[in-house]
Amino acid sequence: MTTTARLGEVEIAYEVDGPEDGTPMLLIMGLGTQLVGWPADVIQGLVDEGFRVVRFDNRDIGLSTRTEGPPPTRASVVKAFVHRRYAQSDYDLSDMAGDAAALLDHLGIGAAHVVGVSMGGMIAQQLTIDHPDRVLSLTSIMSNTGNQRLRSVSLRLLPTMAVSMTTPRPTDEEEAVRLGVEGFRLIAGPHFDTDEVTTMVRAAVRRSVHPLGAIRQLLAILASPDRTAGLRGVRVPTLVIHGLEDPLVVPSGGIRTAQAVPGSRLLMFPDMGHDLPGPRRAEIVEAIARNARRATRVEA
Repeated sequence: MTTTARLGEVEIAYEVDGPEDGTPMLLIMGLGTQLVGWPADVIQGLVDEGFRVVRFDNRDIGLSTRTEGPPPTRASVVKAFVHRRYAQSDYDLSDMAGDAAALLDHLGIGAAHVVGVSMGGMIAQQLTIDHPDRVLSLTSIMSNTGNQRLRSVSLRLLPTMAVSMTTPRPTDEEEAVRLGVEGFRLIAGPHFDTDEVTTMVRAAVRRSVHPLGAIRQLLAILASPDRTAGLRGVRVPTLVIHGLEDPLVVPSGGIRTAQAVPGSRLLMFPDMGHDLPGPRRAEIVEAIARNARRATRVEA
């Protein structure tokens, strides 16, 4: 069941799975994707490992707070793509990491194992940097360090992204689902499951439609500083997972993340794109659990 928490100026929608006495694990989803984007077998696998799994909608997506004010223009989005110094946003990744920390406060959780995918990996990194006492272990999946001097997106995707992020979304449910599925197919690896993704996208469309939120989140990413220096100070067990077929966050993003965090471990799959491929999920869950077991500190 989805619950909404008032956290200062924002409301964050969240769900909790697993035993109340389980070790807390916070899952942070990526750009424009709701908490329903987490595959059920990943959640169940982590619950079976003994974790109390917390998922939430980042601000500006799903059932969480929507930012007020005039929407970003097409020109401002394109300009931010061309050079990140032009990116203007009402918030950045530190603010989104603050939302995650506040949610832990709301749930009475002193510290948790933290797992983030894509933008969620960026938020998880920032949470570990800004609030190191709240993180027991870190898993960053298909993400990067935010180093603006390095290419992060496959060049073949840039024109499509620029158009899709600034094109009005259809009001017809079937067309919205079709476009959503095609968007995920564009960035996925060879194990793309059309039926599974269609079911997830349909659930998301029926739950909430807010395409402007994804644009605001993108600008928050582009407006945020490089995390490399901060990551060098991370001292919790860290696992970096990335797919060699990832066109949205190119594999060098995962490599650079692992290089930045002392003692981190890097797991790369040759058949993974910007997704959590079904045939690899059991391995991914086991790797996350193994990384969590490396932690010497327990929940406060």
